[in-house]
Amino acid sequence: MKYISTLLLLLCGLVMQAQDTRTMTPMDVALLKGVSSATWSHDGQHVAYTVRVQSDPTVENKVARNQLHLINAASGESTAFVTRGSVRQETFRPGHQTITFLNRLDDDKVTGLYEIGLNGGEASLLYNFKTSVQTYAWSPDGKNLAFIASQPNEKGKSDLPYQPELYEQDLAFDRLYVVSPGKGEAKEITVEGNFSHPVWSPDGSKILCAIAPTPLVDDSYMAKTITIIDVAGMQVVGKVDHQGKSSDLVWSPDGNQIAFIAGADINDPTDGRLFVAPSTGGKPTMLHAGWEGKFEGIAWTENDQIDFLGSVGCESVLGSIKTKAKAKPDLMKIEMGFNIDHVEKASNGNLLVVADRYNHPSELFVAEKGKSDFTRLTNSNPWLDEISFARQEVIRYKAKDGLEIEGILIHPLNEASGKRYPLITVVHGGPESHYNNGWLTGYGNAGQVAAGKGYAVFYPNYRGSTGRGHAFTLTSQGDAAGKEFDDVIDGIDYLIDQGLVDKSKVGVTGGSYGGYATGWFATRYSDRFAAGVMFVGISDKVSKWGTTDIPNEEYLVHARKWVYEDYDFFLKRSPIYYADQCKTPLLIMHGKNDTRVHPSQSMELYRHVKSRTDTPVELVLYPGEGHGNAHSTARYDYNLRLMAWFDKYLKGEDKS
Repeated sequence: MKYISTLLLLLCGLVMQAQDTRTMTPMDVALLKGVSSATWSHDGQHVAYTVRVQSDPTVENKVARNQLHLINAASGESTAFVTRGSVRQETFRPGHQTITFLNRLDDDKVTGLYEIGLNGGEASLLYNFKTSVQTYAWSPDGKNLAFIASQPNEKGKSDLPYQPELYEQDLAFDRLYVVSPGKGEAKEITVEGNFSHPVWSPDGSKILCAIAPTPLVDDSYMAKTITIIDVAGMQVVGKVDHQGKSSDLVWSPDGNQIAFIAGADINDPTDGRLFVAPSTGGKPTMLHAGWEGKFEGIAWTENDQIDFLGSVGCESVLGSIKTKAKAKPDLMKIEMGFNIDHVEKASNGNLLVVADRYNHPSELFVAEKGKSDFTRLTNSNPWLDEISFARQEVIRYKAKDGLEIEGILIHPLNEASGKRYPLITVVHGGPESHYNNGWLTGYGNAGQVAAGKGYAVFYPNYRGSTGRGHAFTLTSQGDAAGKEFDDVIDGIDYLIDQGLVDKSKVGVTGGSYGGYATGWFATRYSDRFAAGVMFVGISDKVSKWGTTDIPNEEYLVHARKWVYEDYDFFLKRSPIYYADQCKTPLLIMHGKNDTRVHPSQSMELYRHVKSRTDTPVELVLYPGEGHGNAHSTARYDYNLRLMAWFDKYLKGEDKS
């Protein structure tokens, strides 16, 4: 009798637990927290990290802010250090028991460098400049500061009450300065150009950085030169002979070499290859050129070895590689579905990662030296334990030409065998990017919110996506909206053939290049889609080139020919060309201040569909937003409209 009573109590507990769970809502998404960044203390005992906190969208339309925390890696005890303003670029100052970070409080005219002791207390302003400090780096001894800030405007103001804007003229250059805080004025590095990514050499005598000829976004992508500067002489002592996109820059421990992540060449769409070069500059050597993955981040840990974070397909990898031309990576075995955004090794060999999974956004994890079992340190959203999460998996299928394509599928929650479900297809932007098998729910991404409402959600990594090696990223060049988007159709057909998806209830959404895909599918392939939600997307390939801030990047790594060389081709790869075929109810949304894809792109498609068809079409513009919504209420509004549109046109639920 005792055992029966115990069993009944257990069963009742399970029933109550099941009843306590719920599905995810747009408001949940609006209030999600997550770890934004993290770094080890010099002794490997503590981690300084920031938590991204969103404003309540029903109260204020503000951007998210980052709070600074300090956690003891051994005990897991965490303390909130700075909750005012929005902290970024936190680091432990060498030779000091302090943390420094960038912040701008309400009374600050510019962003400055703040400092706080490891025992807490009030943070103090350590250094500020005439303009905002954008990024900084401490010399190895922690005495000298290299920082980048916009050059102060020395020009006099006009006496007139009105000042026009000169397009792409009078741009503010980002310059490199060196200063010893509290000991004199900052000295400007007198080298022409627009600076980024400063990194001190191990002996503190040189600074490695990237310099673009102008502040134009296009040049920051395609025309940066990796440069070595002697600090004492304030002059260039070396340049790396490489053209193309570039990112992470690091020194070898002995200071004799440098490593960086970059494109294979000027026509590579992404900075995903690993190079090493002498610290005097010159021609670099690409390491493991044939690796069918993407290098995401690097740290030079030994004079002949580089540790790295990478992507292979939809999964994250950690590994190391010897600095020889024919070396191959040695990969650590980590669990699938553990999406890593950042990794850092402590002085004691322990690993720190910022990672997410299908059921939580980014959190802190640590692993002891030589081990691959990660222990979770933070839980930014304990209420997620109340949520019922749908199953998520990586799928693979064949495109019509035989190429294997990967994607990620979130199944409908409580999926029933033999039942077909409505599908939301989420197309990523870029196209030089990819979806990783981790947390896939956001304000512009239906994810678990949709799965909880009975949708299947499909994330295709079509050809041209990253994570599959250099050659794969080139497979979509010169063929906009061609086989790359056919891959998406093939993936939908695969899910229909598997018996999961109702072919009459297929929707599509995406932002930027994913918005382009949405416009294309809603017009050119309108018979296949019952609803579309297009965000900051391209509708006219001709006018897009003339209004974007990256026209050269578009030519060099995507189109591979100029618009004016073949107007007919670009027009016929534009959704507006097929707008008269649009039978797909289309919701179009765009930031009014977008410089990457001008809002006129959305206006054009709206006007074409509205004038040439009777198909439902709406256009929503977000004042103050750019290429993606940053403010809380704008993000929440977008998510509500996204789901309401699909509920109406895929499920027949009209709540307007």
